[in-house]
Amino acid sequence: MSQFSRRKFMFASGITAAASVLTNACSKSSKDATTATTTTTTTATTVAAGDAPEVTTARIGFIPLTDSAPLIIAKEKGLFEKYGMKDVEILKQTSWPVTRDNLETGSAGGGIDGAHILSPMPYFMTMGMTKTKQPVPMYILARLNTNGQAISIANTYKDAKIQLKGAGFKDALAKAKSSSGKADLKAAITFPGGTHDLWMRYWLSANGVDPNKDISLVPVPPPQMVSNMKTASMEAFCVGEPWNARLVNQKLGYTAFVTGELWKDHPEKAFAMRSDWVDKNPKATKALLMAVQEAQQWCDKPENKEEMAKIISGPKWFDVPVTDILGRIQGKIDYGDGRTEDNYPNSMKFWADNSSYPYQSHDLWFLTENMRWGNIPTDFVKANEMIKKVNREDLWKAAATALKVDAAQIPTSTSRGVETFFDGVKFDPAKPEDYLKSLKIKKA
Repeated sequence: MSQFSRRKFMFASGITAAASVLTNACSKSSKDATTATTTTTTTATTVAAGDAPEVTTARIGFIPLTDSAPLIIAKEKGLFEKYGMKDVEILKQTSWPVTRDNLETGSAGGGIDGAHILSPMPYFMTMGMTKTKQPVPMYILARLNTNGQAISIANTYKDAKIQLKGAGFKDALAKAKSSSGKADLKAAITFPGGTHDLWMRYWLSANGVDPNKDISLVPVPPPQMVSNMKTASMEAFCVGEPWNARLVNQKLGYTAFVTGELWKDHPEKAFAMRSDWVDKNPKATKALLMAVQEAQQWCDKPENKEEMAKIISGPKWFDVPVTDILGRIQGKIDYGDGRTEDNYPNSMKFWADNSSYPYQSHDLWFLTENMRWGNIPTDFVKANEMIKKVNREDLWKAAATALKVDAAQIPTSTSRGVETFFDGVKFDPAKPEDYLKSLKIKKA
């Protein structure tokens, strides 16, 4: 495989040590989370003799974010077992750098085989952005969800009415610097070059704020976002749920916008595995994918959302109140500044509208944005070569076919087509160079 030069990676390896211990930022709720009961569905194994998986165990990591729900539901509802994977472990990780490091270690060394992961990370690992600076080839097997993230702002900016079209944010930041005496203001993202970093950078840039000059973006593990806002360490953060809702429920800040407003039905997390594990265990991989796809379909049914919220909110998984999760997955959004939505159409999706399908065109956007910010070399030939190796949409299709998914729900193209952002900018995956050239604020 052609490898990107690793000299241009600007990510700080010190993040791993700083984030290796999770500080529980969640104050315990009055039995809201702890009394939620988890129901396990016993399902008959539906594996033909010739399709029996090579192994029955796999160690899969997750971060406490609502978009990890399909993995948790597949475990709790017995879906892994249904397809012959009776010993799957779903293991909580404390941060994205820890997830990366445990993937590099692999289960043989006490780490993990796969994970709920930020979609660009499998590419970074394949390119050698690892703890040891050695490539760890990865496969993206599915997209776990679309939508469902948000950018939240400190209450001190409410009067400035900073929302999706936050043209006044640059002036508000300058005013905050002047009044506080701080030379540097910070906004939190979860991992450099990851989805939350890219949403934050896109939004800031579209509103005239240079993320490399006007504000500092710092990585913070998702469960620590709210506590950082509480201590006034951050002006804003971008993260998945339930942490934006939790901020609002604790009246510590407000949601400027949810990311479905920035880019309708945008891709988010991925289900990825080490490529050596997949290559060695193709039948087990197919079984895992079938279980995850079935769980995604279950999670998307309106009648299941309350049960899903109760399951994932429990101490074993997120340890947060059910109310921090339920509203936003039902499309009910309290922004915390007087705005509310009762039926928001672009809330988190797990299966609907091809949410699970790993479009190669979306991976190209993630890589293009990382070129934009100088995280990887600007080389579209190598980017496309790598996408064809990392993105295993062929395995997704094979699992969906075995699951008897209706043919109409299996995309026939690797591209979802031209994508349009809130500011009118368009990304044509057939012409990524033109998109990159059109962007005014960038490093590339």
